[in-house]
Amino acid sequence: MIKLYIFSDPICPWCYIGKARLDAALEQRPNHPFEIEWHPFMLNPTMPAEGMDRRAYLEGKFGGKEGAVQAYLPVVQEAEASGLQINFDAIGRTPSTLDAHRLIHWAHLEGRQTAVVSRLFKSYFIDGQDIGDRTVLADIAESTGMDRAVTERLFESGADADNIKARDMDAREKGVSAVPTFVIANQHVVPGAQPTDLWLKVIDELVTQVEGEA
Repeated sequence: MIKLYIFSDPICPWCYIGKARLDAALEQRPNHPFEIEWHPFMLNPTMPAEGMDRRAYLEGKFGGKEGAVQAYLPVVQEAEASGLQINFDAIGRTPSTLDAHRLIHWAHLEGRQTAVVSRLFKSYFIDGQDIGDRTVLADIAESTGMDRAVTERLFESGADADNIKARDMDAREKGVSAVPTFVIANQHVVPGAQPTDLWLKVIDELVTQVEGEA
């Protein structure tokens, strides 16, 4: 198998779109060689633990309501083109994603990482839930087969918070400046929400290469 590292943040709409496009390719190529691992990158590493009002956040970031609308227009268009629903009107708060990344890390240890990432995207972009809320995160953990009580204890203990912050900083120091960023076999970097056709080409080339080495 070939490692595919995905640097992502569960409140990043381009990560949501990029995952959908990759998923479409993986479904068309069930013999793909990828073993996927999700790695942390926080769009807002200094966000307060309680998050902040989404409208205030967007208007502050993009210089007012009109700027926010214009910035997100391509996102809406590309999501629709990829067959995705994004319910921006339902999102009331922009959360800190530190705890969400902690959950993704624990899910990796249990082999449930992609399932948890998928649920985080759905909870945020479709259901409009606050994925900075630990009750919401515990619900996601439980729904994907993780032990809710253990997850809650881990959150309360502060486990792996420093680890996530360190990995986020390490990614930035190694040149990751935006997400999604895909790293193939720890060698090839593929930035951005690439189209499904590109992933199909990459998979076909890798399969041919692996078969040639067999």
